[in-house]
Formats: sequence, C-alpha cells, structure tokens
Amino acid sequence: MAGNSGSESPKTKPPEALSRRGFLKGMGAAAVVADGLLNRVSQAAPADEAAGLPAGVVSGEVEILLNINGKDQRVKVEPRTTLLSALRDRLDITGPKLVCNVGTCGACTVLMDGKPVYGCSVLAVDAVGRDITTVEGLGTPENMNPVQAAFCEKDAMMCGFCTSGFVVSATALLRSNSNPTLEDIKQGCKGNFCRCGTYPHIFQAVESAAKSGKKV
Repeated sequence: MAGNSGSESPKTKPPEALSRRGFLKGMGAAAVVADGLLNRVSQAAPADEAAGLPAGVVSGEVEILLNINGKDQRVKVEPRTTLLSALRDRLDITGPKLVCNVGTCGACTVLMDGKPVYGCSVLAVDAVGRDITTVEGLGTPENMNPVQAAFCEKDAMMCGFCTSGFVVSATALLRSNSNPTLEDIKQGCKGNFCRCGTYPHIFQAVESAAKSGKKV
C-alpha cells in the first residue's frame, strides 16, 4: 500500500544563533524608529500649546477657552474629551444630541466656523479658537430663525433626537445656497439620519424656509 509510513519526516532546520553583528543591526534599526517617534512628538508640541495645552499632555484636566454661540466660555476637559461632551456635560448646552456617538447619525451637528461638523467626532481642544454655533445659537422659542419656524410649521419632527442636527445642517445649507433645489436639500442633509423617517416633512420645511426670503 502506498504511503509515507516508511519515510522519515523532514527535519526542521534549527534557527541560526543571533550573531553580535545581527544584534547590533537590530539595535540600530530600533534607535532610528525611536528617534523618528521622538521627532513627531516634539513637532506636535507647538500644536498642543496652540490649543492651550502644556506640551506633551495626554491625560488630566486642562482649562480651555471655547467660543460658543458668540460667547467665550472657559471649561475644564481632558484632552480626549469630545466637543459634544464638553457642550452637554460641562456647559449644559444640550441642543446637540448624543445618539450614535460614532459620527454617523448627525444628531450632534454643530457649526464650526460656519461649517457643519459632528460634535462627537471633534475634540474639544481642537475647537479652541474656532467659532462654534449650536442650535441654541440660531434662535429661541420666542424668536426662531426661519428654519426652526418652518420645522414647526411643517411638522418636521417626531421623536426630536435628530431635529437639532437637521436644523443646523439646513441652516448651513441655506446660508451658502439661498435657493436650493430639492436635490440640493437632500445633499445638504445627507449627513443627518432620521430614524422616524420624517424626510418628506423635513425637506418641505427647508424649502419653505428658503422661499420665505428671510435671513437664516
């Protein structure tokens, strides 16, 4: 019967002993890598200082200055704290909602220097020196901006978790395009997700705000 029962299995070649030269080569390569990492850390230090952080700080609370809705506010945060967390947990600004917390739903959308961003995906220290606007900064119940008023008029909300994010994104859209098409509106709101499926009313609200001719 055919088989390999009578043959010897191949012997594994023992690894070569590490030579002194090989050891020194390995140490040299490690030193090069370590030097490169140290250079990167030293280059990052000025960025830390610009954000109000001592160079090399990676833990512990630091005090930073944020401009929120036109007002400077001092807040203590850890360097890893998100802008959303700083707003909601430290400054009691709860318009931006914590929903997915992974930068996909848009419920935490705020304006940074006029551009919509996810608050859960921006570090608070990276918002230093930037103008941050939340839905609270767009209007009040007594004096709503045209987008907020249109959302109420067109019943463009159900559970409300996504509403503030949509209002902020729609406001940013109308500030850059005062006469958007339906496709423009869909594109402007594509970063926001409504689990209740109220999209037709949302789009109608944005169209209504655009047609009002009022400044958003």
